[in-house]
Amino acid sequence: MRDTNQTLIKFDYDKNFKNSDFVLSKSNKHIYNFLDRWPKWERNFINIIGQKFSGKTHLINIFIKKNKGISINGQFLNEEDLKKISIYENIIIEDLTSNINENLLYSLMNLVEHDNKYVIVTSINPIVNIDFKLADLKSRAKNFLLLNIEQPDDELIFGIILKNFSDRQILLDKKLIDYIVKRIERSYSKIHNFIYKIDQLSLKKKKSIDFKIIKEVLGE
Repeated sequence: MRDTNQTLIKFDYDKNFKNSDFVLSKSNKHIYNFLDRWPKWERNFINIIGQKFSGKTHLINIFIKKNKGISINGQFLNEEDLKKISIYENIIIEDLTSNINENLLYSLMNLVEHDNKYVIVTSINPIVNIDFKLADLKSRAKNFLLLNIEQPDDELIFGIILKNFSDRQILLDKKLIDYIVKRIERSYSKIHNFIYKIDQLSLKKKKSIDFKIIKEVLGE
């Protein structure tokens, strides 16, 4: 257990994106297995859909480390990116929303198709539901295979809590984690916020995490 007399940990603590640190369950294993089968895919256009903090970036980092590729934030897609992708077989567009240069995205998709490359788009909403203004882009969006990260099940929630506290060098008794799992809202964002709040409260009170602190953060 760490010393609770330290200053508050910043929210952007170091994250570990190693394969061995990814928490697998039935909520996400189908996507992990699909990416692991590359290049034996049914389509070259893939859309991974999931809530914020659902593990999309972790999956992409594992994939790139194994298969090589380039990752581009959709909001900042530019002309230079279209030049860069020529040397890569796998192109990843992360955090796609309607806030993107549609002409450049359409050009990128054409390049991918022409050169028989692969593109993975990550987004909160399915790409087919994004309100693109460009008719050709709307049509091209229908070619994507949609892979949805499902709501976290008990196994995944347990694993996420265990990993995140371990990253913060906090050891929790299994019965405390079981208590949290049974009561926390099934939302990746809620789980993420809970971990931050309970860590912060424990530091402020200069106490180890116990049932009392857990109940306070859960609002019980």
